[in-house]
Amino acid sequence: AEIASLASALSANPNDAQLQAKYDSVLKQLSAISDQPLAILGPLGLADIPLETPVRHLSGGQKTRLMLARVLLEEPHLLLLDEPTNHLDIEMLEWLEDWLNRFQGAALIVSHDRAFLDNTVTSILELDPNTHSLKSYPGNYADYLEQKLTEREKQAQAFQDQQDEIAQLRAAATHIRGLTKMKKGGKADGGDKFATGFFGNRATKNVAGRAKHIEARIDKILSEERIERPKSSWQMKLDFGAPAHQSKDVLVTESLSVGYDKPLLTDLNLYIRAGQRIALTGPNGTGKTTLIRTIAAKLNPLAGSLKLGATVKLGYMAQEQELLDPEWNALQTIQSVAVFNETEARNFLHYFLFKGDDALRPTRELSFGERARLQLGLLVAQGCTFLLLDEPINHLDIPSRARFEEALASFKGTILAVVHDRYFIERFASDVWTIKDGKVEKW
Repeated sequence: AEIASLASALSANPNDAQLQAKYDSVLKQLSAISDQPLAILGPLGLADIPLETPVRHLSGGQKTRLMLARVLLEEPHLLLLDEPTNHLDIEMLEWLEDWLNRFQGAALIVSHDRAFLDNTVTSILELDPNTHSLKSYPGNYADYLEQKLTEREKQAQAFQDQQDEIAQLRAAATHIRGLTKMKKGGKADGGDKFATGFFGNRATKNVAGRAKHIEARIDKILSEERIERPKSSWQMKLDFGAPAHQSKDVLVTESLSVGYDKPLLTDLNLYIRAGQRIALTGPNGTGKTTLIRTIAAKLNPLAGSLKLGATVKLGYMAQEQELLDPEWNALQTIQSVAVFNETEARNFLHYFLFKGDDALRPTRELSFGERARLQLGLLVAQGCTFLLLDEPINHLDIPSRARFEEALASFKGTILAVVHDRYFIERFASDVWTIKDGKVEKW
């Protein structure tokens, strides 16, 4: 309405400089508004999807990115983001970080992406799972880790100091109690039995009183001033063990092409040697999962060949968790690949945070994170020498991600992992392969 009114006024007064300037300003604003959706949709990989496409036809990742785009386009004063980095490749992550750092409003973000938190946030809110309370730590994730370490060291020292104090008080009380038993009476002139008994009893009562005073002090410390030992959180226990003898040549491909109706990757000549830890990266939709599925023999090559080493035992962790039978429970799932009785299987699952009746719930009722932990358990139980991991930490919380990193560090076999978590890549990968323009570039 405003632009139509200005156009009408300008046609009547074509030489009015003020009207012309205002008309130009409104046109510029409209142009910026019309370009804004593309400026958001493009970096999130949604620009090529026809606008009339029903949302129900989008993939899970596309739906997540579409919801994120909608929120960003609203330009709110307060932005609430729940795991915004899921289904984003590294280029998208870096774009979102830049957008958030330019965002003038406030943002409350739930995220397990440690590099993302390092690059975007100015404070960390920690939810204590035991007390259900929130505590604020200034700075980014790296700052939070330093503060938590200092906090834990101080608590550990305070706990030890208090334990030392209690031990000293108890030793003093025991010593004094011993004195009362040894006391035979006080010294009196002339062998006066009455005086000896009188002074002896009074001395014994004084000593006993001192012991009671010390014991009361101990009781007060334990009831009112107790400092708890720093608690170790219950985390996954992963031990892949020492793999059997490995082939030097783990994977060799010759002129390999992979895809579905048409190739996504062509003429791949890849070589993976024993012990390599390769992170496979690249924009969404370029064929990372397709390559992994082809190596895992879930898809047939379109052309060329691939060959695994003679002694290679392959373990595959699927991104969409489709390898898990939805009707089986965790107990049945583990027993399908390992010779465990029920007690042994339960003990094994306990290492992956399945306790009590959790082991008996059908897989379809498990959360994404629980299913991810179960898949990790399968890899451990199978004793694999070559792991194919497709987004293995997507649904793991930060302690579980750290524990998984530790387990992979101790794994002596070979790993090819599709992963976008830069923090994880930095600590895990000996090599980084990036898919670009239908080829694999090695770094």
